[in-house]
Amino acid sequence: MYSRITMLLLAGLAVVAVGCASQRIDTTATSTAIARTGDHTANSITTQDGVLYYKEWGPRDGQPVVFSHGWPLSSDSWESQMLFLASHGYRVVAHDRRGHGRSSQPWDGNDMDHYADDLAAVIETLGLRGVTLVGFSTGGGEVARYIGRHGTGRVKKAVLIGAVTPFMLKTADNPDGTPIEVYDGIRRASLTNRSQLYLDIASGPFFGFNRPGAEVSQGLIDSFWSQGMQAGHKNTFDSIEAFSATDFREDLKRFDLPTLILHGSDDQLVPVDTCARAAHAMIPGSTLIVYEGGPHGITDTHKDRVNQDLLDFLRQ
Repeated sequence: MYSRITMLLLAGLAVVAVGCASQRIDTTATSTAIARTGDHTANSITTQDGVLYYKEWGPRDGQPVVFSHGWPLSSDSWESQMLFLASHGYRVVAHDRRGHGRSSQPWDGNDMDHYADDLAAVIETLGLRGVTLVGFSTGGGEVARYIGRHGTGRVKKAVLIGAVTPFMLKTADNPDGTPIEVYDGIRRASLTNRSQLYLDIASGPFFGFNRPGAEVSQGLIDSFWSQGMQAGHKNTFDSIEAFSATDFREDLKRFDLPTLILHGSDDQLVPVDTCARAAHAMIPGSTLIVYEGGPHGITDTHKDRVNQDLLDFLRQ
């Protein structure tokens, strides 16, 4: 599986990667728990090292559902799901990850530990309990690391959609993972011309628009690109390391709650076998639904089905 992904990504990104320096940039910061001030407005929460933008829709007394988005997107990528669930009486919350969207762009802390602590800041500052956490792609890793670091005291259920769990990178003890050369190619392309990189990903493997007979939506491509370009350059660069090289296997062992896993069978970016099926095998009692022919971005391409599956799971 990973050899196909390697060819697809490296072929698609080679044009923007040519001539760029081959060395990787080490920007990993040592993570510590973030002290939270509790200061917040209707759309922002102040943490020790920045400000998180968030949006909150639906009735305040509704059951809370908190969304964590993918790379290099923002909370805007969840609008279809948020509108649908808020219309059914749920209190839906989504924040822009640090360095993404309208949140501030701290130089350090662009790693899963800080992402999880920021998610905790959102949940605790808003006083949410009985939460269903929903994470897509990188956001799925954020949800897993939140549970690994903060437990499930405030969490009722979890949903992983196209998630990078349990471990993306090929290593000696994860031989079916994706080779590091794929992620080095994305890093090189990001440094060379990240605007073109985002266009290439959105017009190709993310939505499956590179597949024969695919109905291409320029609107989805433009939305992906605009969200990505709103994010900080260093923040999104560091995040490539965060989503590809973070091992979530120990985090998944702390999942002691109902968990739904949704994944496209034709996901060219996050392989269904090494991610969704592996996570399903690790989380006792989890439910796995594979969307036949679905790409990575099923929250858009299959949004009606995703919305209904989420609603059904919430009502169980």
